[in-house]
Amino acid sequence: MAQPLLVLEDVEKRFGGLRAIAGVSLEVPERQIFGLIGPNGAGKTTLFNCITGNYVPERGDVRFAGRSIRGQAPHRIALAGIGRTFQNVRLFTQMTVLENVMVAAHHRTVAGVLGAMLRTKHYGDDERALRGKALELLEIFELHGVCDELAGSLPYGKQRRLEIARALMLEPKLILLDEPAAGLNSREADTLKTQIRWLRDRFALTIVLVEHNMQVVMGACEQVLCMDHGESIAYGTPEEIRNHPAVLAAYLGKDADTDAAADVAKPEPAR
Repeated sequence: MAQPLLVLEDVEKRFGGLRAIAGVSLEVPERQIFGLIGPNGAGKTTLFNCITGNYVPERGDVRFAGRSIRGQAPHRIALAGIGRTFQNVRLFTQMTVLENVMVAAHHRTVAGVLGAMLRTKHYGDDERALRGKALELLEIFELHGVCDELAGSLPYGKQRRLEIARALMLEPKLILLDEPAAGLNSREADTLKTQIRWLRDRFALTIVLVEHNMQVVMGACEQVLCMDHGESIAYGTPEEIRNHPAVLAAYLGKDADTDAAADVAKPEPAR
């Protein structure tokens, strides 16, 4: 059996006396689209931060491509092949759309600082290559027409797409999407659902997404983990999760009945 690309083993994260993550384990096979759902405050984004090195778990291990990355610096984890987006969009608002994408891959250039200052041939070659790749990604996300506009001037939905394009500029093996459908209307969310599957196939990606929009989760993900109060409460296919009593109770209350399963598919307001 092939080794999973991402493995979390009994991960626990505390903030003082608060246990935000309570011994969560999961495995994500290569090229799978994996969903992470749960009510507000369930610990989903905290789990992302443990994977990407923003937080160091007090207990447990995080393994990527067979190697432990627990406690490594975020930039080293990114260079190892893990890209991410954030719950709240984080762009360089005073840089252009094109510059926002290009900056993600400057670690791959060979010219260095001196080459940039002297505008050497290597610098020119690097810039042309980065620009070409960035423009390809912007075209995929239908942002090539605004490549010279400031990122901060874009509508929210386009900023979301720009953040994903920037993450892909790293050429990751795994990409973590934190609420990519937040702020999108129903049509945009439906497009995103199709686009996530296309991106997986086009770039041979493994994708883990935190999402409240069940239209996207049920339409894009192959396996889903539901969390509540920092704990894993259900794991399975989208259909199994949709009808799981513990998931219904977490979203709808302890007296929820399984006939209300369809209500889980309704988008929850973004945090």
